[in-house]
Order: sequence, then structure tokens, then C-alpha cells
Amino acid sequence: MINQQAVLRFRRLGMLTICAVYFVILVGGIVRASGAGMGCPDWPTCFGQWVPPTDVSQLPENYQEIYAERGYKNTQFNPVKTWTEYANRLVGVTIGFLIFLTAWSSRIYLKADKSIFYLSVSVFLLVGFQGWLGAKVVASNLQPFMITLHMLLALFIVALLIYAIAKSQKESLIQIDTSNIPSKVKTVLIVAMGFTLLQVAMGTQVREAVDFIAHEHKYIDREYWRDSFPIIFYIHRSFSAIVLFTNLWIVWKVYQSVDKNNVLLRCSYLLMTVIATAIIAGVTLDRLGVPPVAQPIHLLMANIIFGIQFFIYICFYYSAPKDNN
Repeated sequence: MINQQAVLRFRRLGMLTICAVYFVILVGGIVRASGAGMGCPDWPTCFGQWVPPTDVSQLPENYQEIYAERGYKNTQFNPVKTWTEYANRLVGVTIGFLIFLTAWSSRIYLKADKSIFYLSVSVFLLVGFQGWLGAKVVASNLQPFMITLHMLLALFIVALLIYAIAKSQKESLIQIDTSNIPSKVKTVLIVAMGFTLLQVAMGTQVREAVDFIAHEHKYIDREYWRDSFPIIFYIHRSFSAIVLFTNLWIVWKVYQSVDKNNVLLRCSYLLMTVIATAIIAGVTLDRLGVPPVAQPIHLLMANIIFGIQFFIYICFYYSAPKDNN
């Protein structure tokens, strides 16, 4: 028999870690939107120091030449950008500790359900790989492909965490009543998740283009960036309507089929709220000159959408139809 306090501790740590991963995605979006990605041109130190400088006087007079020789041309010290990137790294390290604690606390399932333990350990190893990949992102001088890969791996890590936490409470998920929900809803949900991944993939292409445009404009004159947006931006923008109406149909079917206290209905309401927020942020980017605050919000909402969809799918997977009699 597994100690219930240990089970509760594992679930709380897992949920805290999921929230922390989403937070680092938000912080990463802020770093990228502000152009602070190269605020620390080296890794794991920052300008050769474990605690970065606050003023250029704390650096060697020839620091630009030093970093040019290392492959980082035009390195300019900016305290705001440096500390923004440094904060991003600190959050990443904190998540590393949380992931370790989650993996360690999952050992209680070694006898009851080894897959939960293996999932948690896999997440821990992937976070280590994510840290290595982060170093490669810096070493590549922020190559768009590397940044995109870094973000998609974060999405995969969250999905594994959600699955591990859900699996630890499958007895509760089995009790969810899905008997009145049409079977095709589950199929459409799978399609909706595919649409979300496709939309995220297109969004990363748009972000890569925006990064290039931002660099060309030296991160100013944002009102003119839209004039240079590639065709993928317009496809991405139009495809959002398909994503919206597909998920609206799912939510409507769930609303018609379950009682108001059903966890699936609450998740469905949350899903639509997040989708609406993502669309509003996207419209803001499109119509209001790509404001920096909207970029990380748009990115975060896209990641949360997939996370909620994935959890709803897990609920469908584990729930058993109930006898209406």
C-alpha cells in the first residue's frame, strides 16, 4: 500500500513543476521578444562571471574583441538584456531542481506502477538534455531552428509530466462519466491536437521571421515590421479560425453531454478561455505593431492549449462509460 502523503507530495510537486515549465516558457518568450537572448554571450557563465556585471566598467575594455574571437561579433553589453537572460537561466535551474524532486518522489511507484517512475526519470533526463540544448542555442548565436527545437522539447516535457501525474490518479479518472459523450468527440480531439501542433509549428516559423525582421530594424519601429511578414504569417492567422471552431465543437458536445460538476466540462471552459486569450494576443500582434508584451503571452497560451487538450484526451482514455440504469 502506497503512503497517501507520499502520493500527495508527488502530485503537488508534479503540478508545481508543470506550472514552473510554463513559467520558463513565458520567461523565454520575454527574452526572445525583448531581443535579450544574447544578453549573456557565453554559457553557463555570463560575460565570464557566475553573477553578471551591472555596468560595462566591470568588463575588460576589449571585451568586444574577446567575444568576437569566440564567434560572437558585435557583442554589446546591455544590463537590462543581460539580467533578463540571466533571470531566464535562474528559472531554468530552479526547474531542474523541481524535476529532480519530482523524479525522486516518484520512487514510491516502483512496486505499484513502475511506468510512473520511468516517466518521471525520463522527464528529469530530458530536462538535462534541454539544459545542454540551451547551451547549444547560445553557441549557435540564436539560430532559429535551435530555438524552435528548444521550445518544442519543452512542450514534450510538459506532456510527459501531465501524463505521469494523470497516471498516478487514474482511479479517479476512471470515475469520470463519459457515457453520454459521442465517441467521435475523442476522434475530433485527436485531430484538434494535431491542428494545435501544426499551428505551433507555423507559429515558430512566424517567430523566426519576426526575429529576423526585428534584428533588421534593431528592435525599434515595430509598427513597420508587419509590412515584411512572410506568407506563412497569413496562413497561420487564417488557420486559427479552424483551430477555434474545432475546439468549440468539442466543448459544445461536452457541454451537452455531462453535468456541470464534471471535470471535463471545467477543462473545456478553461480550454476556450486560453484559446480566446491566444487569439486576442495574436490580433494584438497583428494590429498593434507587434507589442513585446503580446509575444510571450501568445506563445505561452499556445503551449497551454496543447497541455489542456492532452489532459482531456487522457481523461477520455482512462474514463469508463457508466451504466445509466
